[in-house]
Amino acid sequence: MSNSIKNQKAILSKLGIEKLNEMQLEAQLAIHSSDEIILLSPTGTGKTIAFLLPIINNLDEKIEEIQALIVVPSRELAIQIEQVMREMGTGFKVNAVYGGRAGSKDRLEIKHRPAVLIGTMGRIADHLRREAFETKFIKTLVLDEFDKSLEIGFEGEMKEILNSLPKIEKKILTSATQGVEIPSFVGLKNPLTIDYLEGNRKSSDLKIKLVTSPSKDKLETLLELISHIGNENGIIFCNYKDSIERISNFLTENTISHGAFFGGMEQVERERALIKFRNRTYKILLATDLAARGIDVPELNFIIHYHLPQRNEEFMHRNGRTARMNSKGTAYILHYEYEDVPDFIEELNLPNQSLTEKQFPNPSEWITLFISGGRKDKISKGDIAGLFFKQGNLTKEELGIIELKNDCAFVSVKKSTLNSLLPKVNNQKLKKKKVRVSVV
Repeated sequence: MSNSIKNQKAILSKLGIEKLNEMQLEAQLAIHSSDEIILLSPTGTGKTIAFLLPIINNLDEKIEEIQALIVVPSRELAIQIEQVMREMGTGFKVNAVYGGRAGSKDRLEIKHRPAVLIGTMGRIADHLRREAFETKFIKTLVLDEFDKSLEIGFEGEMKEILNSLPKIEKKILTSATQGVEIPSFVGLKNPLTIDYLEGNRKSSDLKIKLVTSPSKDKLETLLELISHIGNENGIIFCNYKDSIERISNFLTENTISHGAFFGGMEQVERERALIKFRNRTYKILLATDLAARGIDVPELNFIIHYHLPQRNEEFMHRNGRTARMNSKGTAYILHYEYEDVPDFIEELNLPNQSLTEKQFPNPSEWITLFISGGRKDKISKGDIAGLFFKQGNLTKEELGIIELKNDCAFVSVKKSTLNSLLPKVNNQKLKKKKVRVSVV
């Protein structure tokens, strides 16, 4: 068995993955054998791992400069890819740079060069203008969700980035959208396309249901629908942040626990909303299309279109958050009976879903704690689990998901343990650092 196969098995084991899926295997072979690859696959099918594994395999540990650049359309996607690569435990340094935080923090982090740099279009272009790092060793370029970058008007920055990278030998473009035109300035000559957008999902796995509201103000019908769905995990998609705030107030009045995620929030609030959603502190997330792709969330039982998007592509991306990789899920369209619907919905000819009352989602058993130490303090997930098991006297059933960041960590615990737990674990030492533990 070759070292690369052994290493890959070790990486997959760390990620809790038994084996690669068909798309990931085909993408891996394509990336090894071709210099230009277009990878098309639905949201949630594992494209990040598909391109990271062959990239890592080609990194040279003797080179102390950036060797691979991954350009993404959103901060969340940058953070997600960085987290995945760190969890792989490859020994290669990785950093993410993005808007919404000080550029000086980026420069400090990349002073000791990562082998892989991930970043949003504008922030990468800014660092290249400042000549913040050497480009002659960057041989691999990934444009992840490249269609989204073009859609949000970063063509100028993308052109600038490509012109600043003279030594690129391999280009990998990924998307969850069919038929996107790739601009000539990307410089693809004879790309190999891996297309899993058609026929990858059984039609029976995703159910789409129409729920009609008798009132233009759909809040009461939303409440009935949440009650009909019951104790499940899902996202309610809205087109406007004002609507999210209004729905959030309404759900709070009806004691339904939830989180919110939209572009106007501070970055730290957005990250924490996703953390709480991943660890089941929240079962429902109110979100704009920012959450339709490029974020790391658990398998969802449902999504609700409180507002419909204008384009079929965004409708599909939202639906792609549920029924992922052949699991089951339902997309509900909440529709005022006299409201016009886009053609792509009318063509579906959907029957009306009658609502039967079940129950509101149960209040979550879990609560999220913040820990004031992370990877840079040499703290591991095992160290944190040890603190909560030994000093905190928790059982395995009472300790939930641990998320380790560079300078902090988050852990979910059963709410019932909180009062006795906090005095036992707060201001205790993890490695050599005394850490604060508090409720998020």
